[in-house]
Amino acid sequence: MLKKLIKYTDYNGNERQENFYFNLNKTELMEMETEVTGGMRQLLEDMMEKQDIPKIMQAFKTIILKAYGEKSPDGRRFYKSEELSTAFTQTEAYNELYMELLSDAKKAAAFITALMPEDMRGSDDNKVLTPVDKKEEPVDDGNAHLIETTK
Repeated sequence: MLKKLIKYTDYNGNERQENFYFNLNKTELMEMETEVTGGMRQLLEDMMEKQDIPKIMQAFKTIILKAYGEKSPDGRRFYKSEELSTAFTQTEAYNELYMELLSDAKKAAAFITALMPEDMRGSDDNKVLTPVDKKEEPVDDGNAHLIETTK
């Protein structure tokens, strides 16, 4: 699970800073992988290699919206729905995140890595994220951070 602190200015001109949650479980990742011939990973690599900007933009939008949700207070559920995703796209927080991912390949890679369950991310040497303790306040360094959800 990814907990991302996003700073933005709302439509009343108020500066805001909120935590948003993103997660893709193994089933969702497997479905995404099998929806595309050759797999989602290969599709993303091909788009990046060809610098197919319209397809890259659509892929990021799809990934963000499939991953966005709200964590239940007891931590047992992660609510996702088309209504929640649509509501998120109607905020400037979505705009800030989307533009950040499109303009910084390292942050985009970190975001996608953080969406995956820990045992699917690869070796510790390849991790680009800093774990954040559940009780710790979020660090605002512009990077994605993980939150512990099991243990």
